[in-house]
Amino acid sequence: MQFRFFKILVLSIVTLQVTPFCYAQHDFSTDYFKIHINKNGWITSMKNVSRPTRQREFSPADKPSPLLSLYDSKTGKYYHPAKAVFDAKKLTYRLQYANGSIATVSLIVNKKYFKLALQSLNPRNGIDQVQWGAYHTNINNLFGEIIGVARDTSDAVNYAIGMLALNDNTLGGTSETVADAAPFQYIIHSPDPKRFPLPSHLHEGQVFPIGGDGINDVAFYAHKEPYYRILYGNAAQIDEKGRISIVYNSRDRAPKREVYFSLIPNMPVNKPNHLDVQPLPGVNFIGSSVALWGSPDSTALLDVVQNIVLAEGLPYPTINGKWVKDPAAFVPDAITVGQAYDSIVPYTRHLGFKAISLYDQGFIRPDRANGGYLDGKNFERKPLKMAAGNKSHKEFSDLALQSGIIIGRTPITTALAPGTKDASPVPSDSLCYQQKRLLTKSIAPGDTIILVDDPKYLDEIASWEGHAKNLNMIKIGKELIYYLGVSEKAPYRLLNVKRGYWKSTEASHSAGDTIYKLQVTINYGYDGLIPNIQLQDKIAQYYAEVCKINGLAYYDFDGQEFLFNNGHGYYSVKRFFHKMFDRAKELGVPYIRFTGSTLSEGSWHYQSVWNVGGGKNLYDVETREWGSATSQGKDLRDVTYANFFPSGMGGNFPIKAQSTVAHYEHIEAIAVGLGSTYSLQLNQKDVESCPQKVAIFKAIKTWENARAANAFPRWLKKELANPANQFHLEETTDDSWKLYKTDLDGKNPKPLCTLKRDVNYPKAG
Repeated sequence: MQFRFFKILVLSIVTLQVTPFCYAQHDFSTDYFKIHINKNGWITSMKNVSRPTRQREFSPADKPSPLLSLYDSKTGKYYHPAKAVFDAKKLTYRLQYANGSIATVSLIVNKKYFKLALQSLNPRNGIDQVQWGAYHTNINNLFGEIIGVARDTSDAVNYAIGMLALNDNTLGGTSETVADAAPFQYIIHSPDPKRFPLPSHLHEGQVFPIGGDGINDVAFYAHKEPYYRILYGNAAQIDEKGRISIVYNSRDRAPKREVYFSLIPNMPVNKPNHLDVQPLPGVNFIGSSVALWGSPDSTALLDVVQNIVLAEGLPYPTINGKWVKDPAAFVPDAITVGQAYDSIVPYTRHLGFKAISLYDQGFIRPDRANGGYLDGKNFERKPLKMAAGNKSHKEFSDLALQSGIIIGRTPITTALAPGTKDASPVPSDSLCYQQKRLLTKSIAPGDTIILVDDPKYLDEIASWEGHAKNLNMIKIGKELIYYLGVSEKAPYRLLNVKRGYWKSTEASHSAGDTIYKLQVTINYGYDGLIPNIQLQDKIAQYYAEVCKINGLAYYDFDGQEFLFNNGHGYYSVKRFFHKMFDRAKELGVPYIRFTGSTLSEGSWHYQSVWNVGGGKNLYDVETREWGSATSQGKDLRDVTYANFFPSGMGGNFPIKAQSTVAHYEHIEAIAVGLGSTYSLQLNQKDVESCPQKVAIFKAIKTWENARAANAFPRWLKKELANPANQFHLEETTDDSWKLYKTDLDGKNPKPLCTLKRDVNYPKAG
């Protein structure tokens, strides 16, 4: 596996036959997409030009789209362009706004996309954010809210319009998104009003909170109805007619700002907290850039989106030489259960999988004190149990690599746990804090009367999530101090104080010393402090070093949402993974395959798969439905599919004594048909109890070989994805397969078709 960054020269630039400075309206065309920009700087037409005789209009007549909007966060006001002047020699627009600002925006036409970039904005006049769009369409089928895409997947239309950010500080979503991470909630949208008409009490665009108690992440998913759509971003939005708009934004991160944020609003257990967001001088919206594209939906991912990623040098992780977003590169992973490892590598090899998640080893906590050595400087600890002798991670990874297999662990991302470097007993000075106050009276060790200059927001229990009382603490100097509550009247005093918290050292502190109310995580084994952005950078690099030292190349980033806790949202996520992969490249570590607890615009390019949850919450093979216990399977399937990302079936489908080949052929058919992956639970004791073990391994590998050969045509994938169907696949040669349709128990096979290897997908190795 590799992780590559490519930079390709602009493929072609349109030469416009106009005077150097022109107030006229203009048309711009790629191979598939034509837009019209009027004299005011608004897009008033978007057409499919891939079918010249059927140039359908996708721009709503009643909703033109501003090329670039400006936003003043202090007043909450948008400014849209009022006048546009195009310089045909420089390929730039000069956009004028009612507040007096003038923006210079370059527009370069490539064969398959438009590249837009903000070159300057003068004077700013209170503007601290810019927004590309929103670009409104009349498409009302599928919306990709993570990467910003409107898709009509019907055979009659078969067209998509989308955007991608071309730099880290350009984010999917609107400028008014609090803390740069969109709320996690449901929206009402029917992808097909004829098949799924809305009840009279619901309307398009209506928003509802997630389900459950706000803590149990499985119970979040509470609506099996197809018109309840879970949201993992807001780069695509729905209006009252079900029409889809797409939008990106960028902000100046240097000014001080305060946010009142919860990723999961409208729930008491996750109520917003006030957070002073760390200023980041030099991270600005000048240079913000996006790719705007339109193309046939059926070929958009590999023909257009992949082209943008390569041409613009965006992260391009590969597996077996193929981009991880390529459906033919989707492959399940093995996940260990039972802590017995003698047969895990052979199992994985026979299955044709490429990665093993050592999930039963528990969490890795970011503890820079160990220098990245999980098992000691001499690899003296041997946590992986084998009959012939226990092994360290490095020894086991070397063993797995002989079969072309990588291994990995589950970190709690950036949760700085008690007892680890940067947390305690000596806390770092680079911790993220919610508020900064002053001590008004000196204290000595043992004193519990702590007086503060300003009680504002100190009554809030830290974190936006879970509000764990045991994590509510401040830092003065190098001491952590627990408290809960603050007095209502002056002199303002912290209540329920415990000195020397988390085994830090009680010390004397002088009047005027700074009090930092720390940003934290949640309970349930995730207990920790949140780093500031510079310390987060170091932790990202630490994870790359762990891979280099221990031979790891796979992570399951649990607590990935903690990257939002510093208030920088998707930018924080992009920065974290960018730093991790940059360091990995320096160390000679190939691409680190990873999944995690969430998926966002920040992680979309880097993340390989999204295998969260499992069992009857994801895909229930017994009932043949996406989530029989909750709607999690349906919800995550809809999110990932709409955003050109592999759907996840979770940690699932354990091989046990009663497991049958037919079950796994059905799982594979669904996975291939929809474009899914899963983490196959392998418990050595259970696998050995299964009489059909060898046949199951062979069946899974047969399907995965055919998938890697891109042997399944589009029409067939629709049949495979239908849970009512059952199939059997036989490999005849390395380049061909025979597919049969069978009864649900795998009996009475009837020939359906012969499959052939795509010449562009040769057999690996």
